[in-house]
Amino acid sequence: MRNLVLMVLGSAAVLLATGIALTAADAPKKGEADAHHAAFDKCAMACSDCQRACDSCAAQCAKMISDGKKEHLKTLQTCQDCATHCSAAACIVSRKGPFSDLICKACAEACARCAKECERFRDDTMMKKCAEECRKCEKTCRDMLSHVGSVDKGK
Repeated sequence: MRNLVLMVLGSAAVLLATGIALTAADAPKKGEADAHHAAFDKCAMACSDCQRACDSCAAQCAKMISDGKKEHLKTLQTCQDCATHCSAAACIVSRKGPFSDLICKACAEACARCAKECERFRDDTMMKKCAEECRKCEKTCRDMLSHVGSVDKGK
């Protein structure tokens, strides 16, 4: 515990000595910070909701494949991959990680592709719900990019 305290104090001393310190002017205004944090939370929730919808849809696709409906193989794989992207995005965005922009771009694209695949089976309630969740998540991830910046801005 003592070592941790010494490390924190040492880091603070280095920051002050080098002139790297946040002033009140550097900090975002309370309203801006609240909106920024709310956007991260909204995105993390949308990604989590989509991940669960995709996992449920993938399970249903597996059942349909076992019943002989081989046309659901691509949808099964798409839903599995999308669920994995959404799960990673929910984790990174919820902790406001520095790679939030990267995962939001990838997640938005995965959701767009998954929704397109699921929309091929509009009469299926589960696939319709999955497509809807994917479209919501895609939009939220794209909206999120305005809060995290973009890797492409520097180019």
